[in-house]
Amino acid sequence: MTKKSCFIEYCEHVEDYRQSGKVLHPLGDILFVAVAATIGNADSWTQVEAFAETHEEWLRKYLELPYGIPSHDTYERVFDRINPEQFARAFTEWTNDIADRSLQAIVAIDGKTVRGSFDNQKDKSAIHIVNAWISSNSLILGQLKTDDKSNEITAIPQLLEMLLLKGCIITCDAMGCQKDIAEKIIEKKADYVLALKGNQPTLHENVVQWFDYAQSNDFKDFEIDICKTLDKGHGRLEKRKYYISEDIDWLYCKDDWRGMKSIGMAVRESTENDKTTVEKRYFICSIKADAKLFAKAVRNHWGIESTHWLLDVVLKEDASRERKNNGPENKSLLNKVVLNKLKQHKDRKKASNPIKRYKASMNTRYLEEIMFTKITE
Repeated sequence: MTKKSCFIEYCEHVEDYRQSGKVLHPLGDILFVAVAATIGNADSWTQVEAFAETHEEWLRKYLELPYGIPSHDTYERVFDRINPEQFARAFTEWTNDIADRSLQAIVAIDGKTVRGSFDNQKDKSAIHIVNAWISSNSLILGQLKTDDKSNEITAIPQLLEMLLLKGCIITCDAMGCQKDIAEKIIEKKADYVLALKGNQPTLHENVVQWFDYAQSNDFKDFEIDICKTLDKGHGRLEKRKYYISEDIDWLYCKDDWRGMKSIGMAVRESTENDKTTVEKRYFICSIKADAKLFAKAVRNHWGIESTHWLLDVVLKEDASRERKNNGPENKSLLNKVVLNKLKQHKDRKKASNPIKRYKASMNTRYLEEIMFTKITE
């Protein structure tokens, strides 16, 4: 299959639900302008319209624009009505082509609330979206909206089903530590490192007690692999220790978790201003007892939290007041298209993402570099 050069080419099966018989701007034109303008520093539909007006000559290199530049109301209506499942499927097909799935790449799963999407007048709470992010080239792989935060448990298997994950290691926080999720990950021919807390109380208590006992004996005569790291900077000293063991025959419920091979503990000791804090986290895993690989999975999970921060800081997602119909979900996906494009682009001066957007707003050649980033085979 020939890989496409631009995200818009993956949207050919996204249906146009606007009323027929009216003068309509082509859906492909609207999507193209929305992506280009958002890369070019537009954060609202009014700004998208302004961008298009000032870049009309450039846009006509790629689009016919038979009815001129769409108004900001047109962009809003279109994104309100696009089927979010179809739009998300186009996004996933695109990321399936562009993501680097090197062996044992880390895929982190976590949810994000789009805070500005609430509507008090309609008693509508902010939407919550579960996202998947891959460590190898720091791209968002896919998203799925849930009815509320608690429904991450049912959304995660559905999101996993959409993605190509063979050979990857999937990480989830404690909410994702569920038997059905472990089952789905193994079905996808991937591995898991799942955080363990009080939502699995007996399993959590057993793993804590085992590590406490092993540590009290200085791990003597225990089959365990250990990895240590040391980080210094900004007046802080952080020591991290990672412990993982395949000695789980004693664990009564191990067979209830498909693929489970090991248990892990991550200890973070942080010293700043002569004050030391210690944090311990526990995990169940389908990987073998390889402490360096375990450490990689645990450390890389923060990447999805960093990505959520970028969506808010670089693309102003939480400040958006998109509230109607499918608008918040589709606008969030548009932001992810743009963030992935910015991540793909290798700036010669290593510019930050906000600077890339600023440069793209003024230089169409630079904008084209980001829009049409080539897919490496």
